[in-house]
Amino acid sequence: MQVEFNKDKIKQAISDEQIFQFLKEYGGEPVWRGDNIVSRTICHNHPEDECSHKLYYYTNTKLFKCYTGCVETNGYDIFDLIRKIHKLKNVEMTLYDAQLFVVNYFCFDIVGDFYKKDINLDDFFILSKYEGVLQQSDKQKDISLKVFDEKILKNFPFKRVAGWEREGITEEIMRARAIKFDPLNYGIIIPHFNIDNQLIGIRERTLIKENEENGKYRPAIINGKMYNHPLGFNLYNLNNSKDNIKLIKKVIIFEGEKGCLSYASMFGIDNDISVACCGSSLITHQFNLLYDLGIEELIIAFDKQFQEPGDDEWKRWVKKLENLDKKYSPFVKVSFMFDKEKLLGYKDSPIDKGADVFMNLFEKRFSI
Repeated sequence: MQVEFNKDKIKQAISDEQIFQFLKEYGGEPVWRGDNIVSRTICHNHPEDECSHKLYYYTNTKLFKCYTGCVETNGYDIFDLIRKIHKLKNVEMTLYDAQLFVVNYFCFDIVGDFYKKDINLDDFFILSKYEGVLQQSDKQKDISLKVFDEKILKNFPFKRVAGWEREGITEEIMRARAIKFDPLNYGIIIPHFNIDNQLIGIRERTLIKENEENGKYRPAIINGKMYNHPLGFNLYNLNNSKDNIKLIKKVIIFEGEKGCLSYASMFGIDNDISVACCGSSLITHQFNLLYDLGIEELIIAFDKQFQEPGDDEWKRWVKKLENLDKKYSPFVKVSFMFDKEKLLGYKDSPIDKGADVFMNLFEKRFSI
């Protein structure tokens, strides 16, 4: 998206879904509350700390308000939140730094006379010390994420996950995708690789029911080190499916990693054309990773985020799909796997009910 380098215009350009995804990636475990978003108080608590859902984002004003711990009575914006989050890491950010961070994080293209001003383009390199995200020039966005030593995975054993196997995810696929078990935290280790097969992050799925209240999926913390990464700058499983995607020129996009594991289990590694965006949004950088492979069809297989056709969630969900279509259909065919026949439960992935239901939805996918 093109936007002028202006605080208010940048803020207005950020969609509610992008705010939701940002909060999710930073451990806020956001939920929709009507038209507003409620998150954990990551503004003054580290993501790994216990903190309550008392941080509200009001979509009509595009302002946050924290009801515990923060002193601002009238709320604050995304730039202030980013500065607060980084202050917890002992990183002081100016407002200007926060604006640069937002421009880079959401892949906005700056228009106008921004580059003609007395601003050194090297300022963009300051972003690398915050998240390992580097904008290498003012005309192209080559995102470089921090790479971890893959040897860390050898410290964890493989353990068959009965619940996942009952859902159709095979031991063969779990081993092939380097899924491991964390006996200390009793969770499933899910490595994330970039398109070049480099380890850039590790997520952990807790198997402790009580811990699910704080989020089923969180960045893995190993020996006191958090293996997090900006989920919006990568696509899970693209390192495995890229050759098939390039050959078939189609890609199926799930929300979560389990969708890819299930797809490969049901239809075979040799037929895998799946990726996961680890959220319910697809940002420009993720799309470009696929577009560079020559895709001709983008198949959206997101979770069912409504209970009844016509309810408020349904209206919001349809609007989101329309926005996705509007954004990417000028470049490729965009199709949607949408449950019109009540084949899925609330928040089910299209693949959660097995291969037959998935194929039914796949064959009946439609374009707007």
